[in-house]
Amino acid sequence: MKQYIDTNRARWNELVSIHSQSDFYGVKDFLMGRSTLKSIERQELPNVQGKRLLHLQCHFGLDSLSWARRGAKVTGVDLSDKAIELAKELNTQAGMDAQFVCSDIFSLPTVLDDEFDIVFTSYGVLCWLENLNEWAKIIYRYLKPGGTFYIVEEHPLTNVFDVAEDGELKQRYSYFSDGNPLYWESKRSYTGDIQEVKNAGSYQWDHTLADIFASILSSGLNVDQFHEFPYCMYNKYPGLMEKQEEYWWLKQNHQIPLLFSLKAVKPLSR
Repeated sequence: MKQYIDTNRARWNELVSIHSQSDFYGVKDFLMGRSTLKSIERQELPNVQGKRLLHLQCHFGLDSLSWARRGAKVTGVDLSDKAIELAKELNTQAGMDAQFVCSDIFSLPTVLDDEFDIVFTSYGVLCWLENLNEWAKIIYRYLKPGGTFYIVEEHPLTNVFDVAEDGELKQRYSYFSDGNPLYWESKRSYTGDIQEVKNAGSYQWDHTLADIFASILSSGLNVDQFHEFPYCMYNKYPGLMEKQEEYWWLKQNHQIPLLFSLKAVKPLSR
């Protein structure tokens, strides 16, 4: 696992400088008061005032700090030391009092001993996790009894499709995984910026909806809510999508789930 984490950390460390200047993230707008939270999570987690919130895989903290602006007492976690450095700088610039911890999720219990009302994670996070069962156990460990876990994420079905040479959306990959990581190389970011990185490689894992549900349920959490959405937070299939307000939709009324959200609760007693 260490090889995978080290490789991914090197790539994410390099991406931080690109993302901090990217219109995709809009750091300047954030510092002027814009929230980076999407309407899905704002509507499904409407009341965070005074709640202690743990944000897993927070990148450089824009969503973490957006939750803090809504009144949450936030701790953000990311494996990239460069991302955490920037998160702390933005925290100071924005006049917030969020906390940030540099750690991969599986090592987090060695550096953070606390409990939270909410554990939150979002958008492009599960593919970086080798073991969802351990992930869910860590979420359970950090929640107070009665606390809420919330995730909004790309739907696993989206990993099956790609844009074919004829410009149509077609199945290219298997939905099911053998558990081994997929090694990808890309010198550019998903943000569409033209700058290139030297650390082009990354290790990623596919997980089915069944994998996600099974890991959460086996941890002891009770699933309280599950939703699917026919839109995405970025232009996942170039040439086949159009932006409407804050989300990207497939053209020609293609209706497949592109995002999902899930809310689970830790029982008061077990």
